Amino acid sequence: MPTNKDVCEKDKPCETCSAADKCTQEEKERHEERRLKETLFHIRHKLMVMSGKGGVGKTTVAVNLAAALAMEGHRVGLLDADIHGPNVPRMLGLDFHWVEGSKEGLRPVEAFPNLKVISMALISRNPDSPIVWRGPIKHNVIKQFLSDVQWGDLDFLVVDLPPGTGDEPLSVAHLIGQVDGSIIVTTPQDVALLDSRKAVGFSRLLHIPVLGIVENMSGLVCPHCSREIPLFKVGGGEKAAQELKVDFLGRIPIEPDMVECCDNGRPLVIAKPYSRAKKAYQELASAVMAKLAQVSPTTSARLGP
Repeated sequence: MPTNKDVCEKDKPCETCSAADKCTQEEKERHEERRLKETLFHIRHKLMVMSGKGGVGKTTVAVNLAAALAMEGHRVGLLDADIHGPNVPRMLGLDFHWVEGSKEGLRPVEAFPNLKVISMALISRNPDSPIVWRGPIKHNVIKQFLSDVQWGDLDFLVVDLPPGTGDEPLSVAHLIGQVDGSIIVTTPQDVALLDSRKAVGFSRLLHIPVLGIVENMSGLVCPHCSREIPLFKVGGGEKAAQELKVDFLGRIPIEPDMVECCDNGRPLVIAKPYSRAKKAYQELASAVMAKLAQVSPTTSARLGP
């Protein structure tokens, strides 16, 4: 008589497996753990984009960094781990796009060549409906985003996290197990810098390499006189990086076009190819890749170029 091991469809999520009702909870957990490990094996670099507080433009940085890497020919996945306020699809023009399911798992939405996206906004049909969940449910959703999504071979998985150091960052760090690095986004304001230092401390507490600090909203060039206006100061991020002994990854200037690009669903690195911010994001992508070569050189050989 065939056993459950003979009929268990190991390449499928338990939810779609015809033998799931015959598995014990322990067997299901082992199956999910195996699928998670198999998925992560095919991802060369896993990056967490963090901020200590909201309003610093973290999602904008995550989207444009992922787009910049994809434009250079890298295979990139962008995981929107902000369960309660998922904005990544809007910034990529993916409104009214939905994730499709199959017996093999969830198919991420392709924003453009080399960039795949998963987000609660691509699952929830009502954008005005709030997600009212506690930590354990959010943990399970993030686990599904990692293990049950058909990411395929990726050079980079960029995880856009909500502000702070709570449930979602802890879940991502726990589930991935070996995050290649965190990128801390801040503005030059003292209040933002206070919280960004906590994000650095969080990364160190969980033994996640800190790739560096990015200073966003760093100066506005007047379109009339071409003088730089330090709306939120300039240089605070670099000073914090020096004090905390982490790398400073660069400054992203304020550009009025940024708001328009985000609202229109086109990353600035694509829509404004000659802007100062586009150059800054290209330099950020180069700095991230250079830092990854230092902190995790062995993973660079796992997948092809």
